[in-house]
Amino acid sequence: MKHFRRCVRSFLLLLLCVSVLIPIIFVTIKLKHLSPIGRKEFVEDLSAIKYRTDAALRLNAIEQEAREDLKGPKEVIYEDRVVNYSSNEDSGTQESENDGDITDLLESNETNHEREEAQQFHQREISLMTGEKEQSHLTTVERDHNAHSQYRRMIDKKIKEVKDGHSNQTRVWPDHSLRSQSYKVTDVNITKMKDLMIRAKVYLNFAPPDSKSRLVKDLKQRIREVGRALSQATKDSRLSESSVQKLEKMEATLSKASLVYPDCSAMVSKLRAMTQNTEELVRAQKNQAAYLVRLAGRTTPKGLHCLSMRLTAEYFALQPEERQLPNQQKFQDAELYHYAVFSDNVLACAVVVNSTISAAMESEKIVFHVVADSLNFPAISMWFLLNPPGKATIQIQSIDDFEWLSTKYNITLKKQSSSDPRYGSELNHLRFYLPDVFPALDKIVLLDHDVVVQGDLTELWSVNMKGKVNGAVETCNESEALLRRMDMLINFSDPLVAKSFNVNACTWAFGMNLFDLQEWRKKNLNSVYHKYLQLGNERSLWQAGSLPLGWITFYNQTMALDRRWHVLGLGYDSAVRRADIEQAAVIHYDGVTKPWLDIAIRRYKGYWTKYVKYDHPYLQQCNIQE
Repeated sequence: MKHFRRCVRSFLLLLLCVSVLIPIIFVTIKLKHLSPIGRKEFVEDLSAIKYRTDAALRLNAIEQEAREDLKGPKEVIYEDRVVNYSSNEDSGTQESENDGDITDLLESNETNHEREEAQQFHQREISLMTGEKEQSHLTTVERDHNAHSQYRRMIDKKIKEVKDGHSNQTRVWPDHSLRSQSYKVTDVNITKMKDLMIRAKVYLNFAPPDSKSRLVKDLKQRIREVGRALSQATKDSRLSESSVQKLEKMEATLSKASLVYPDCSAMVSKLRAMTQNTEELVRAQKNQAAYLVRLAGRTTPKGLHCLSMRLTAEYFALQPEERQLPNQQKFQDAELYHYAVFSDNVLACAVVVNSTISAAMESEKIVFHVVADSLNFPAISMWFLLNPPGKATIQIQSIDDFEWLSTKYNITLKKQSSSDPRYGSELNHLRFYLPDVFPALDKIVLLDHDVVVQGDLTELWSVNMKGKVNGAVETCNESEALLRRMDMLINFSDPLVAKSFNVNACTWAFGMNLFDLQEWRKKNLNSVYHKYLQLGNERSLWQAGSLPLGWITFYNQTMALDRRWHVLGLGYDSAVRRADIEQAAVIHYDGVTKPWLDIAIRRYKGYWTKYVKYDHPYLQQCNIQE
């Protein structure tokens, strides 16, 4: 019996030894697959091994290897752009050359993802150690392991494809959101040729100016060959076989150059200098382009100038009695719907009048008052004599007819200084004297000449103004691109302005405004306008233009209209929603790119051109086309 017990005890001890030795042997085998650094830190943290799966061990090893082996530069120059991302180095001070190779970027991206996976895995395992159920722990580990394995296979496949030259990618940014998505970038050879051209130019700058070495000659030749190939093709599909061979030759030459010039810091410095020079050049060209756009917005196209000259000649060929427009008795009838347009553009006035009448249900009740400068008055008058506005009534006036304006206010207006003469013109500021221009009227709708009326405006006349003078659409909605603040155009650092106005007051837009002329006269807003106009000449209170003066003159005197009455931004914002345009009563091409200019935004131009009579003989003679 004692012998039997002794045998059982020996057997149990043997099993115990086996159960201890097998885990040690298993761990030893695993340690052979890790790097020396990874093995060292792995052994130091041996107490946590029982809580880690095989996937976690591999992730930890990859993280340690990345810290020592994958030492990327702080900045990568790629497609003439500088891409900043965090280095995995502990010191963070070394910079190395990166030629934009896609494989390096893929591997860097992969390491970033794996590090994040390891950190998230470690956080989850700590929470599991504090009391989560074992089944939940196993499920989470298994799911993370599967996801990581799937991502590893996808990355390995992409790296292999790039190394074999069959990938369609040009670059991969370290974006963790792309972990489960496939990369889709085209024209890899074109992009690569551009990058290699940049590298070749950098290496060429390292050589002495008078150098005649074989490498310098090869670099110059490769630059010419690749540049010629790029000038002949913009897509990979258009590259010839010889162009691909030139790309391979360029790569071989750059490999030789990297051996001759191994200084990575010099390469980085040179690329940074090239980037800075390119950015300065782009900035200068953008400023020049912006200036040219502003200049184009202030000039009159050749076709419009031709049209104005022809109409002016025809006007002065008429007898004085033939220049009179019909229905003059309606000009002062306060029971009708009166619209005012101040313009020096024949075609713009025609569109405003035509679109308003086309959308009106009762066009016979419409009276248009067009005020032009003395130079364009004959042309605009002749146009409407030749093209009467149907049942509506139209009155054409010259700004010279208002003698009180030239004698009383002209001196103040001429003091307005601006690079754009339109801002200080009498025609632009005439809107602040509407009660004087139309003394017999009670209400009037002011339309800018760069608007198109798409809906019937009859209901606008029944809007309850609640004692306000100006009815306009507000532009103070922070959720929209058309946001305007008082301090954008008005100088609130001036004590008088800061004391008199609230910087957070809601702003509004000119372009389609309903004015109660009776309330205007009662509150004597002309004197308010004239007061601040004179103060603005003495010190800087606002930017040039009539809008900031309008905000001041009609401060607390503006009634907000429904936004569907007036949609703005078609002259500068290419992102105005089509749904907003379609349902708007008035669309406004405010900005520089007017619809009658070649620089107009094409997607909006059709709303304007459909009201232009391009088959008119004068338009055809002046070559005015859509």
